[in-house]
Amino acid sequence: MRGRLIQRFLAELHPLDTEATADPEFTGSTTGYDLDFKEPVLTPQAGQQVGTSTRAELPVVRIPCQVDPEAFGALQQMFSGNAPNTTVGLVMHFRDLERMGLIHSETGEAMVRIGDRLGAIYDTRGALVQTVRNPPGLFVTEAKPTGWGISMAAPTRNLLEVTFEDREKGARI
Repeated sequence: MRGRLIQRFLAELHPLDTEATADPEFTGSTTGYDLDFKEPVLTPQAGQQVGTSTRAELPVVRIPCQVDPEAFGALQQMFSGNAPNTTVGLVMHFRDLERMGLIHSETGEAMVRIGDRLGAIYDTRGALVQTVRNPPGLFVTEAKPTGWGISMAAPTRNLLEVTFEDREKGARI
């Protein structure tokens, strides 16, 4: 007995494509990954203070989930103005991840990874509930297996808690 999700929605995930983003001949240019921060480099753009990401993404997947918003657009004052703080938790069931082929066959790890981007939330019929603006975007900062089964005779893991947070684009006060 593995339980089930109670209030089901569909999370539109844009997985980070680390191979397409990474530049194998990275020599300090403005492409690929930042070697220190291990994230896509922002390339300078005329008239923009922040720049454009070199991020590449794999095809979109829609994964059944429960939604638990902790903070959505909360005020966070910066020198450059308000940079709203958003944290959203999604709970996914391993049964759905297994069915969709999102479990690594050798390690058993969920293939929802740090750096993946949340694009939108849909209802189970496929109707849009809410999109997530990008930038700033919401990105996976933690994907934690939890809920290790409710059966005493044959316990199995059943839930994956995924935390999405925005990326700050300003200087703190």
